[in-house]
Amino acid sequence: MKITNVDVKKVEKENSRLRGRANITVEDCLAIHNIRIIEGDSGLFIAMPSRKNDEGKFVDIVHPIDKETRKMFEEEIIAKYNEI
Repeated sequence: MKITNVDVKKVEKENSRLRGRANITVEDCLAIHNIRIIEGDSGLFIAMPSRKNDEGKFVDIVHPIDKETRKMFEEEIIAKYNEI
């Protein structure tokens, strides 16, 4: 699997750990929008798109199944974030 496009928008919001939002395209055939870039205690990480379910809990709408894919998404998105 290959990420073929990464679009990042930085967010500057006072008293927030949100640093940006990303949209990616996978293999020129699947788009994933609204991936959040968060400043954690150990540095930047990504949070996949989510929504609140009927019980009031947030659940991911789409997410990587394995650690390797999550790492690939995170590395590419954070690299693009650091470029801009």
